[in-house]
Amino acid sequence: MTDSSRNLPAVYVLACSDGSLYTGATVDLARRLGAHRRGTAAKYTRGRLPVALIGWWHPATFGVAKSHEARFKRLRRAAKLAALSSGLVYGCVVHTEA
Repeated sequence: MTDSSRNLPAVYVLACSDGSLYTGATVDLARRLGAHRRGTAAKYTRGRLPVALIGWWHPATFGVAKSHEARFKRLRRAAKLAALSSGLVYGCVVHTEA
C-alpha cells in the first residue's frame, strides 16, 4: 500500500487467521488496517487476529465503495478469490501486497 492511496475511498479484503475473509470500505486504508491489526476496528476481525491485507481497490467515491463492499460481501469465497486474482473488480484495478 502506498501513501498515494491514503484518503482515497477504498474497498479492502483481509484474510483472517481462521481462514475467513473480511471485506470493508474506508477513506483511510492505512489507518483502518492499523486498527484491524491492533484489534480495535471490527468485532469480527478482533477475534480472528492476525489479519493480512490481500487486496484493495479504489472506487470513485465513498458511496460507490460502500456499494462495492455490499456486492462483494454477497459473493461466495471462491468468487471473491477469483475476482481478486483477476486484477479487476467492478471495473477497478485490484492492488495486492507485494
